[in-house]
Amino acid sequence: MALEFTEDEIQRYSRHILLPEVGGTGQAKLRASSVLIIGAGGLGAPVALYLAAAGVGRIGLVDDDSVELSNLQRQIVHVTDAVGALKVDSARARLEALNPEVTIETWSMRLGAETVDDLVQRYDLVCDGCDNFSTRYLVNAACVRAGKPLVSAAVQRFEGQLSTFKPAEGGPCYHCLYPETDGVADGLSCGEAGVFGAVTGVMGTLQATEALKELLDIGTSLAGRLLMWDALATHFTTIALRRDPTCSVCGAQQDLSA
Repeated sequence: MALEFTEDEIQRYSRHILLPEVGGTGQAKLRASSVLIIGAGGLGAPVALYLAAAGVGRIGLVDDDSVELSNLQRQIVHVTDAVGALKVDSARARLEALNPEVTIETWSMRLGAETVDDLVQRYDLVCDGCDNFSTRYLVNAACVRAGKPLVSAAVQRFEGQLSTFKPAEGGPCYHCLYPETDGVADGLSCGEAGVFGAVTGVMGTLQATEALKELLDIGTSLAGRLLMWDALATHFTTIALRRDPTCSVCGAQQDLSA
């Protein structure tokens, strides 16, 4: 891991380098790191912006949608002129303008069983900000197979939740939290239930923070805990999560194709 920085890099990341918990070594670690972001929408937008601004060296974006006018109320990586463009192309242009030092890799596609493992294995960490449970289960199982940490967030209306899953280190996986697909998968989408735009910004920023902490190995991991936020009540709640020994994905009798 190279510790040399250009003068521009020193200026760009000076506020990080001043932090004892980060310093030059930590900033070099971020430059050598890679993160895969699932979804370039309400959550993926702030995650991508803050990871790029922080100097994470390689960022992958996966999304199969195009930018719509209704997205702009919360998906802050996109602009009005990008309406109609692929979200991954719109996001890449914005991220490269923000920090040309970062490599942005894009896939305009919906993840499937035939593609998820290859993508997950290419990166150090995965941030899941997708809007459906089937993809969340798919990504979780791939992260378990690859032994990669997963930082997962979700929002609806005025509420959000966030956790980090590291079953390779003995913690629970996403499937331990939501073991049943029946009923859970029937939840309303943002397009059906609505979402307060700023809530996605807060949860996405928290998600980016947890991802950076994992990459730097600083602070207390959110692994084994679920953070829930009620924006209307201005109330945060954290509950402990336990690994399910019978989990079909990460338990003793694993079915990693789940």
